[in-house]
Amino acid sequence: MVAPTSSPLAHHRLTPAEVARYNAEGYHIFREQLFPPAKFNGLKATFEHILDGLDAGVRPESMDVPHFQHPELFQWLLADEVLDLVEPILGPDIALFSSHFICKPRGNGQRVPWHEDSHYWKTMITPMEVVTVWLAIDPSTKVNGCMNVIPRTHNTGKLGFSDYDDLAPGIAVFNDEIKPTQRDPSRAIAIELEAGQCSLHDGRIIHGSAPNTSSIRRCGYTMRYMSAGVKLNSDLVGKFHNIYLARGQDRAGNTYGDPKQAYPELARFRAKHGKNGH
Repeated sequence: MVAPTSSPLAHHRLTPAEVARYNAEGYHIFREQLFPPAKFNGLKATFEHILDGLDAGVRPESMDVPHFQHPELFQWLLADEVLDLVEPILGPDIALFSSHFICKPRGNGQRVPWHEDSHYWKTMITPMEVVTVWLAIDPSTKVNGCMNVIPRTHNTGKLGFSDYDDLAPGIAVFNDEIKPTQRDPSRAIAIELEAGQCSLHDGRIIHGSAPNTSSIRRCGYTMRYMSAGVKLNSDLVGKFHNIYLARGQDRAGNTYGDPKQAYPELARFRAKHGKNGH
């Protein structure tokens, strides 16, 4: 990651001290509203429309890369409010790596096993430098299964590449989980957020969440960014993934998708072949 500077640019939304803490701990809770109210309400309405259109039998926790089929989402994904938040960490040249609505319905929302995002991306990009902005569409609390992170696990232990045990299909959002000997849930921090607030976390940090057995839905939108100096393995993922230049210029020789265009063929390929960029 880019080292914090002593003189942040005026548009940056994190201080040098906050960037230093993020780099050390692997996460940051941003207590301001990410977007102005009208803009946030527009995103929430767009999410509700996409949710209403889910095919029968598709779990709402699994709304991966919705921007491939709904390019209207780029008005939020490429917005200055978000890019000004990640630029102090990633630097001025930024690419959108992915996005994902993870919606736990009330009463039967699935558990998210302890995992590292980097486990699912290890063949996709080099180096593994991704910042996820986790935006609360609904309030996210301990009651309805908020995300929990284990601080400093991005730069200790297995450094984002733990060993995993298989889980029985269908009992959780993912079908594998970090081996118990390589995680310590007693150190976990609950990331409780009001609707419109967000957190940031390193792609290598260990995190997970409990099932939602409450009467309150819990939805978040994960918006994932990387330095434009990170290289996408396009030979491997070109059939099922696009990245997008969000700010600045390319530094890795990547090819980028067009944010004005929908890519339903990528979504169909992913669904058919079980590809999931998480």
